[in-house]
Amino acid sequence: MSDDAITSCVLIPCSDNEKWAVPQNCLAEIHVVNSIEETPPSLLEWRGREVPVVDFGAESDAPWCEQRIGTGLVAIFLGLEGEACEYWGVAIRGAGLDVVTLASAELVDASEEACEHASAAFKYNDVLYQVPDLDGLQKRAAKMAAA
Repeated sequence: MSDDAITSCVLIPCSDNEKWAVPQNCLAEIHVVNSIEETPPSLLEWRGREVPVVDFGAESDAPWCEQRIGTGLVAIFLGLEGEACEYWGVAIRGAGLDVVTLASAELVDASEEACEHASAAFKYNDVLYQVPDLDGLQKRAAKMAAA
């Protein structure tokens, strides 16, 4: 990005220690799931489709579901055409879901801290955000759905 590039991103908490930053146009919807379960479903019925859900926070203490009101959130991603699943989801765990407009000048490169399923990482307001490899994750979700 150039120093003046601006991007609209969705900041998604996935676990205690993993937060994603994804372009807003990659998301189909933030879906509310009626549930009191502590873990999200592995497959979700969404708009007449079965959508595989990846949970990166299964081992974390970050809650998926708000027990008091009986709901959990799943970010539904638009899949790449030609893959086994047209849409796929990621469980949202904990606090920090937000839509922000980021300017390149506000970001600090942290590529050396990128996790294995991320293509890059950066710090924004002293918080580490992963830029996930959406293509690779869609393939992973498709394998999960087929299993």
